Amino acid sequence: MSAQVCVLYFAKSVELTGLKEEEFVAVPTPISSRDLWRLLLQRHPRLSLLQHQVVLAVRQQYVAIGDQVVTLEDGDEVAVVPPLSGG
Repeated sequence: MSAQVCVLYFAKSVELTGLKEEEFVAVPTPISSRDLWRLLLQRHPRLSLLQHQVVLAVRQQYVAIGDQVVTLEDGDEVAVVPPLSGG
């Protein structure tokens, strides 16, 4: 199965991709968070600069990049959330 999802980019990931959001068509599901990250890297290789600092959020729930399996449905939002600088 596959799903069409909307990927949202935040903070540094906006600079690296030049996008705030985009549609991803035919994302396999279920998929591990690591494989989902790999799909994003294929599309935007510059995201690799965030490799060990980024987390994903699926339906507004944080998902660490690893072996965790997520099930995506059409219309789901996937967010790329780099570390937020702040103070």
